[in-house]
Amino acid sequence: MATTTRRRPRRGSKGSNPDLSRTLTDCTRRGDAAAAIAAFDDAVSDPDAPARLAAHQYNQLLHLLATADRSSFPSAAAAARRVFAHMLQAGAPPSEATITSLARVTAAPDADNPASAADEAFELVATMREKHGLAPRLRSYSPVLAAFRRAGDASKAYAVEAHMAASGVSPEEPELAALLDISSTAGDADKVYEYMHKLRQTVDCVTEETAQVVEGWFSSDNAGVAGKAEWDAAQVKDAIVLNGGGCHRLGWLGTGPWTVQRVRAGADCQCAGCKCQLACVDIDMEETQRFADAVAALALERETKANFSQFQEWLEENKEYEAIVDGANIALYQQNFAEGGFSLTQLDAVITELRGRYHGKWPLVILHNKRIAKLMENSSNRHLIETWRANGALYTTPSGSNDDWYWLYAAIKLNCLLVTNDEMRDHIFELLGSSFFPKWKHRHRVKYTFNKGKAVLVMPPPYSSEIQESEVGSWHVPLEEKSGDERVRIWLCIGRTGTCKEPDEVPTTNGVVQEVPPNEESNGVQQSLQEDKAESITGKRKDRD
Repeated sequence: MATTTRRRPRRGSKGSNPDLSRTLTDCTRRGDAAAAIAAFDDAVSDPDAPARLAAHQYNQLLHLLATADRSSFPSAAAAARRVFAHMLQAGAPPSEATITSLARVTAAPDADNPASAADEAFELVATMREKHGLAPRLRSYSPVLAAFRRAGDASKAYAVEAHMAASGVSPEEPELAALLDISSTAGDADKVYEYMHKLRQTVDCVTEETAQVVEGWFSSDNAGVAGKAEWDAAQVKDAIVLNGGGCHRLGWLGTGPWTVQRVRAGADCQCAGCKCQLACVDIDMEETQRFADAVAALALERETKANFSQFQEWLEENKEYEAIVDGANIALYQQNFAEGGFSLTQLDAVITELRGRYHGKWPLVILHNKRIAKLMENSSNRHLIETWRANGALYTTPSGSNDDWYWLYAAIKLNCLLVTNDEMRDHIFELLGSSFFPKWKHRHRVKYTFNKGKAVLVMPPPYSSEIQESEVGSWHVPLEEKSGDERVRIWLCIGRTGTCKEPDEVPTTNGVVQEVPPNEESNGVQQSLQEDKAESITGKRKDRD
């Protein structure tokens, strides 16, 4: 007697009910939640059909219900609860997406009882780890936060944020805008201040929707009565320096109504509304130290430990540099042609330009010893190198080392400028995984090109397009500008009457003097840098033996 064997389902097959899968896919394409639920009801009531659907079919149904047009299918929340109950009863394991979709449909804007719906959605998200072993994600919390915003329940919105923090989930701009709006509506000035700074730490420029929330708070009566009439000006200035130049975080300063204007920044780096000098914001002192420690730890893992430790000790005894120079990057710039080579002339031109800017002070040039040994064979090169050495302007990295670690660490540790066209996108920079690396690079890197043999340096931008809190309590909030043209970027200028004034001295950020705005020559260099960007990147070769 012949025996028959059960054919195994094809890899990628739709599961135990392919007819339902086809129907759900069609309904999803058409956005027809009513037809999808009717198909589900038919499937679960059919005595010949499997009692349990595939997990992806439950998830597909819940996702469709969460995005359904409520005008055509008003009972989406009840249907979603029924689908989820069937899923649990059948023993199908829910996923984070399952709970998130259910929370979305439960907390929908058209809920009959918004406060109750928000509570139910929060309960689903808050217990998903305990009940199902699932970790909530940002998308899990967003509909819950939005529901409490609509319900006007500030205390429960704060509880959602606290649960996010406990779960290791950080809010992004939409969530922070919601929290800002909730606390503003509640008249909770301390919470508004907290969320303004969380917003500042999360984004550089805000969307129009967030800008309107910010404007709403500063236009309110509650904002006018929040603050103090007197404060320690020296303490505020010190706090701004410690925080990298963009804020003091000491609370609302001043009293009385706020004036909110939409303005642009002038060519003189001043706000066109209040004439305050916009700051060039750096990472703060604590972040700078953590960044230096992180680079050192990675370098000590990948370099010969004794070599890099020796460099660290040397740097501790030689701290008075205004700039670090990536020697190989400059000497190899645009040298990828037949007669090209390692151009000490270019490197010397950059050193000369830096000394002119810093009253004769020498920068620190980092070069691999393999380069030096070969260059010393030429008498004119030898004279230059000996001059640099005699003035403490040269550090040679040992055989087998990667000089990137050395110049990067030096620039961070000494909190000074770094002259290089290197975009710092290599794997060693990816290893840092630092959220403040882009800001540091934006603030400290000096790019360069050459014009008739003369080095032209493109200094860091004279101000930062990010949320700023001044020493007199005013705020400047930049809006997103799709063109990227800073000249047309709109800023919210927010201040109390008569609080903004021009600084009496050149402002500093984290100890680094802010440069004047780029002149016409350096503006022209920006175009030149774009044109030869590819060449400058290919011109940098790694120095290893």
